[in-house]
Amino acid sequence: MGDTMTFEELKEKARSLPYAPGVYIMRDKTDKVIYVGKAKKLKNRVSQYFQDTASHSPKTRVMVSKIHHFDVIVAASEFEALVLECSLIKRYLPKYNILLKDDKGYPYLRLNMKDLYPKMELVSKLAEDGADYYGPYGGRSVTHEVMEAIRLTLKLPGCNKQFPRDIGKERPCLNYHMNQCAGWCMESKTCTQYRETMLQARELLRGNYKTVTEQIRQQMLAAADNLEFELAASLRDRMTAVENLGQKQLVTAGTLADTDVIGYGETEAKACFAVMHFSGGNLLDKDYEIISRPDEKTEAVCSLLTQYYLGRGLAPKRVLLPFEMEDTELFARLLEEKLGRKPKIYIPKRGDNLRLVDLACKNAFEEAQRVTGKEERVSAALTLLGKLLGMDPPERMESYDISNISGTDIVASMVVFQDGKPQKSQYKRFKLEGLANQDDYASMRQVLHRRFAHYKAGDTGFDAAPDLLLIDGGIAHATAALQVLQELELDFPVFGMVKDDRHRTRALVTPDGREIQIDHNPVVFSLIGRIQEETHRFAITYHRQLRSKRLRYSELDGIPGIGPKRKQELLRQFKSLTAIGNATLPELERLLPKDAAAAVYHHFREKEEN
Repeated sequence: MGDTMTFEELKEKARSLPYAPGVYIMRDKTDKVIYVGKAKKLKNRVSQYFQDTASHSPKTRVMVSKIHHFDVIVAASEFEALVLECSLIKRYLPKYNILLKDDKGYPYLRLNMKDLYPKMELVSKLAEDGADYYGPYGGRSVTHEVMEAIRLTLKLPGCNKQFPRDIGKERPCLNYHMNQCAGWCMESKTCTQYRETMLQARELLRGNYKTVTEQIRQQMLAAADNLEFELAASLRDRMTAVENLGQKQLVTAGTLADTDVIGYGETEAKACFAVMHFSGGNLLDKDYEIISRPDEKTEAVCSLLTQYYLGRGLAPKRVLLPFEMEDTELFARLLEEKLGRKPKIYIPKRGDNLRLVDLACKNAFEEAQRVTGKEERVSAALTLLGKLLGMDPPERMESYDISNISGTDIVASMVVFQDGKPQKSQYKRFKLEGLANQDDYASMRQVLHRRFAHYKAGDTGFDAAPDLLLIDGGIAHATAALQVLQELELDFPVFGMVKDDRHRTRALVTPDGREIQIDHNPVVFSLIGRIQEETHRFAITYHRQLRSKRLRYSELDGIPGIGPKRKQELLRQFKSLTAIGNATLPELERLLPKDAAAAVYHHFREKEEN
């Protein structure tokens, strides 16, 4: 771990750096990497962070305040610095770097003819698994269009049935009756017929329309010779559909976009990076990435471009940019080295290309504006909530709820809202044990003690400190929560959520009984309502899972001769385990074979004796 440095020491170290290209790595007091950047001249770039901090954006000022020391790596060239920066960002995922949230690759269609019943699947990456892969396609929407076009043309299944498991189990679905599926779930259809059709799908994916057309033509003629006129008519319609598909050239037109148009738009708080994929002059798909408004837009866009294409693993033939970037040539060279293709990069000044860039920028701006409006509303709600509670706007809120039925399968949920948005990856659920009966207060004490014991131990997943605790219930629940915090020598604001007669949170209450009405404040009322509903949903879902699991297992499972069907029949006939236990041997023998009936009868009698 590096030594902690004062601000003046950091400034002095920056002044001593060389005028050389390289990478700088900012670390916090725990030695965690919080930012990675590259520079043509390390001394100039790093020094900027420790001079005139008032000119920095709020995000940059916060980052600088958390820098306790930094390292630099001198590179032989600007290109080497760019490669190193990309590698380090991917490795450390620094908090203050602009990071893409979605690094899915270009979509492919996967078809594995080794499967008994092969099917087309959309995947993001190639794998060496012996399957056939087609693409890449410009985006997920066009890939779905390709799949759907082939499915409808060949009348392949569009439902979620599993073959051969579901063959003959149910009536054909609506797709069959709409003449969009050949009814492959019917027992009259064979695996051989299905595989022959999927081979035709494979040929279509390869662009061999004439081959498939001829195959279907021969099948049609054979059906006509055998006087199977209904089948012949169906094959004629399918042949026509294949011919039409070939004329549209949907599959080949959907392959990787030959031009990507980059758009950028920003508001006072947010910015949007947009990529629009074009092929043959047609828009195939588009991607958006929302980021906080950066200090330097050209630097931000260059970083996002690099992450975007390296993450996707493929580059287009051309890239149209909305403005000049000093690292454009380095970016193109990096893609050539890593992906094997160097795209041509243009900054159009006139004509159709400029109109495409303007379109991309307009879309980016509208998306940034939309998100900004939404986040401003959330920010306003958090500010109002903070004022009502006499605290700063809470960034991390944790909400807790207990769920049980008659004291069985008692569970608790912990839901996390960060900056007013649910963070589902941080949700926790607890199965509560050791409680003699239904006691919501004891349950709440147990779950909070477990959660904050983990916190004090620094356990991963529990190490974040909440700004606000919301407890489902009134003053007694809030008091129970406060007692736990006091026992653990912790100090977090605690409020109970007081319900109205429609089970909506009308007020928040402190452990000392002070109520803060929120139902007259629509913004705060809506925010707390969403948190309450999400907490209850998460708790009740877990409770139902446990209850369902428990019900699937019963005493009957351990009795010889009683399998799933007989267990189901016993419960259907007698309604409960108690009734089964009280049943006479003749009553059981009317439903079960004598050996099985005797096993059930003696099982419950032995239980009574014990």
